[in-house]
Amino acid sequence: MSAVGTVESVWRYPVKSMRGEELEEAFVGFSGVYGDRLFAFRSTAAPKGFPYLTGREQEEMLLYRPRFRNADRAAKPPNLREAESLAPGINPLFADAGDLAVDVETPSGEVLPVDDPALIGLLKKRIGGEHLLTLLRSERAMTDCRPISLFSIQTGRQLGDEIGTSIDKRRFRANIYMDLGSTGGFAEDTYVGKTLRIGSKVMVSVLERDPRCKMITLDPDTVLLPRIRDQGLFLVSSLIAEHPFGVSITIKQRISNPRVAVPA
Repeated sequence: MSAVGTVESVWRYPVKSMRGEELEEAFVGFSGVYGDRLFAFRSTAAPKGFPYLTGREQEEMLLYRPRFRNADRAAKPPNLREAESLAPGINPLFADAGDLAVDVETPSGEVLPVDDPALIGLLKKRIGGEHLLTLLRSERAMTDCRPISLFSIQTGRQLGDEIGTSIDKRRFRANIYMDLGSTGGFAEDTYVGKTLRIGSKVMVSVLERDPRCKMITLDPDTVLLPRIRDQGLFLVSSLIAEHPFGVSITIKQRISNPRVAVPA
């Protein structure tokens, strides 16, 4: 096997559609990154097949910053060492709910527990009374499609070059950002149908290119649209059904320390 690149950064998003956090190290199992999209808000106005409130409807969700109250305990399963010692490697348990408690910093700086009704009240502003919201919690990452997404920084750079502006990689909300060295953009497309090894433990199957939506047009720090729309990214997103980018992957083996070379 030959190395195709390195892991540039690893991310998880404790609450679906809210701001993500960069990790030094992550546990990844068959259901996704540990603690990723652990919480989401169900909306009665959303389609039954996709019942979540997201930044598509409430753009300011991207400005809310969730944090695990006990960061160390939320880093990996509590019985990971014991589970991995049992052949062929037993799936570890999630921590108790208290160890995975999340607080959310609002755009105004107020900090609320994720299950505080006041947070739902803030999220309902400016989205219409038809949205009745309830909090969901799932140990399976509540991603849109596949448990893990992968995106190369070269793809983001090429998109920026094509529309004449710098694009923040956080727009693409990937779990793993890869540095593929001297390759051009969209090189990750060539991995579809193949297996990648990330670090010493993880083996992933690359299933498909990622379809995209309005989310990539939202500035992660301001959620403003106009400047980028004028420069072309809004047009790019409108063509996404025909031109997806980034890839979705499924886990074949687990990973506990991904911050090393990525052979294929």
